[in-house]
Amino acid sequence: MAEHNEWFFPRGALSDGSWESVVDARLDGWQHTGMRVAELAGDTVELPAGDVERIVVPLSGAFSVGHEGATTHLAGRSSVFDGPTDVVYVGAGNALAISGFGRVAVAEAPTRVRKPSVHIARDEVPVELRGAGRDSRQVHNFAVPGNETSPGTLDAAALIVCEVITPAGNWSSHPAHKHDEDVPGHESQLEEIYYFESAPVRGANAPQNADAFGSFATYRSAAGDIETNALVRTGDIALVPFGYHGPAVAAPEYDLYYLNVMAGPGEERAWLISDDPRQAWLRDTWTAQETDPRLPYVPTTQGAAR
Repeated sequence: MAEHNEWFFPRGALSDGSWESVVDARLDGWQHTGMRVAELAGDTVELPAGDVERIVVPLSGAFSVGHEGATTHLAGRSSVFDGPTDVVYVGAGNALAISGFGRVAVAEAPTRVRKPSVHIARDEVPVELRGAGRDSRQVHNFAVPGNETSPGTLDAAALIVCEVITPAGNWSSHPAHKHDEDVPGHESQLEEIYYFESAPVRGANAPQNADAFGSFATYRSAAGDIETNALVRTGDIALVPFGYHGPAVAAPEYDLYYLNVMAGPGEERAWLISDDPRQAWLRDTWTAQETDPRLPYVPTTQGAAR
């Protein structure tokens, strides 16, 4: 049987040097995705060239990313609850250096395929309002594969990355679903990283020491045993090597955010999921409900925090 919460890592549990958290193949049983999170105060973190593609995602603040003899300036945002940010994709084979003020994440996937680096501006990020009623959430699809109706924003080799904002009291990653076996046209085999942040709901008269949190769950599928049932706070990370995952639930007083990073062993970069058949029916209930009127979340202040 799976050990309870063995794939859940509280903030700082994966620290490595200047990085608050590092997820990579050094973790037993993990091989297709990676993530790094750092908090910078004008200093610089560097990553070497190699067979790895990366996306730099400002969580809060603004940053400069040096790569391929040039510098990409990321305007960033005040917080993850201020809607999408601009990001930069740095193709495999390139070193990079990140400097600035604030919190920054780097999504990674090992690959030998070389794709051109690209800056995606904030207003180029597709914003999707998914679900309805208390299942309403906001998704920033800046690095997801294309389909018949959309060419996709980023032509990456393996990385699939998006952000989700779940307003206070709502549910996301719901219904529970999986992507742990390769079924052409139906399901992709993908590892997934969840990086969380939480904060008092907009306009709340919350004290400085308010303990903002949400919750997240995973459970077994035919691919393997997994059991996560954790309260999640800013900086926490949950890994999903296989199994059903969801829901992610925002407490009534706190908004919840997560950054998803996915990649897998398949040659096709595709994001195809299978709902838990016992929960799939709830999607049909959305047609009779309105989208949460609090969405979309857009900036509440001008410019990024500095």
